[in-house]
Order: sequence, then C-alpha cells, then structure tokens
Amino acid sequence: MATLIDDQLPKEMQQHTYPLMRRVEDTHWWYVGRRQIIESFLKSISTKLQLARPRILDVGCGTGANLEMLAHFGEAEGVDVSPQALAFCRERGLEKVWPGEAEKLPFEDSSFDVVTALDVVEHLDDDTAGLREIGRILRPGGRALIFVPAFMFLWGVQDEVSHHRRRYTLSEIKQAVERATYANITLFAPILLGRFLMRITGFRPASENQINAGPLNGLLGRILGAEGTWLKKTNLPFGVSAICVARRD
Repeated sequence: MATLIDDQLPKEMQQHTYPLMRRVEDTHWWYVGRRQIIESFLKSISTKLQLARPRILDVGCGTGANLEMLAHFGEAEGVDVSPQALAFCRERGLEKVWPGEAEKLPFEDSSFDVVTALDVVEHLDDDTAGLREIGRILRPGGRALIFVPAFMFLWGVQDEVSHHRRRYTLSEIKQAVERATYANITLFAPILLGRFLMRITGFRPASENQINAGPLNGLLGRILGAEGTWLKKTNLPFGVSAICVARRD
C-alpha cells in the first residue's frame, strides 16, 4: 500500500516510549481527544451491530488505555508484539491480553465482532498483510475501526521515535472500507507549523508526548474530542490523522 521509510526498523517501538505512554495517555490532550473520537465511532458501530456484548479485539493494544475504553462497549481483548506493553496492561488489571503480531494474529477465523487498530497499521512492515489479518478474524458483518497518521509532509519526531513506516492519505487506506475520513482538522495548522519549526531549527525532543500545553491541555483535549460530534455527520477534507470503518461482508 505504501513504501517503507526504512526497511531496517525493528518491529517494536523504542522501549522508552511505553513508560512515557503509560505516564501520559490518561491525561495528555492527544490521547484524551482521540479516545473521544474513537468512542463516537464505536457508539455508531454498536448501534449497527445490535449486539449486547460484542467481542472486541484491540490490535496493538499498547499500555491499555484504549482497551479500558473499549470494555465499555463489549468483551474487550488486546494483542501486542511487546511484552513490556502487555505488562503495563496487566498492571491496569487487564488480563485478556495476548502476545502476537498484527500480520499474524493468534486467533481463529471469524472470532471477533469488532477489531480496532488505533495508530498501529503505520508501524507494520506489511500493512496490507495486517489489514488482511484483521479481515480474517472478523465475523461476517463485523466492523474494523482503523486510525492512522495522515500525510507524509507531517512527518516528525514522533513518527521517528515511534518507528512509523509511513503516514497515509485516504486514497491509500479506503479501499474496501465502509467509511473513511480525516480527523484532527482543528489542530492541523499548529501541528504543521510546529513540525516545520522543528525541521528548520533542529529542535528534537525525545518524544513529542513530552511536549504538553500545560494549562491548555484540558482545552485542547476537549477541542480534539469535539470532532467526534462533527464526524457523525460529515467527513473532513484533511487532518493530522485518518480514520476509517470497514465492514466484513
């Protein structure tokens, strides 16, 4: 689907990113706002599925904040390639987490009603294989919810420290999906400006997750999360991320 930035990058994110993610993902505006957007899509998916407690898998579950949110919508399980990430999940009390690669998921065909991949596909050496695996484990009529970073010209420090292979346009991910749209249009301009300034000044933090807005953190989280309401009614023409919903026939 897209060319690799570096064929030699390792499969896992740098180890230091998991402790940092665990520290900030419950409060940082990016994670808080993204979860609100994801929740708005899951409410729509739940309405369409009409299942009391659908079986949900979070591929690349990381340190568990998204998995906790998914548990409000059904029986949630997680899979991740990193033992460190799974250990953080278990510290949260999340027991249904399993080791495994997205390109070769350790589950039977047609096992889940909903599969999420939230900022995961961009890490894969073979993103097409990962998406094919998601389709394989979905039950007929099930939904996949995929969230990825958008536009290569927004490539920045966080892409590098997180070992991203690529950023996407909608045309690269929306084949065979039910709906696709960009997300985070409200903060597109400041993020574009910030990454441009990093390039020309050489400023390079260990992780962009360490760059926080202090007193504005809560406000920025609410601004980003509010897009969930807009996205119920319309698709956005551009944004920092792209989100799509796929249905297995």
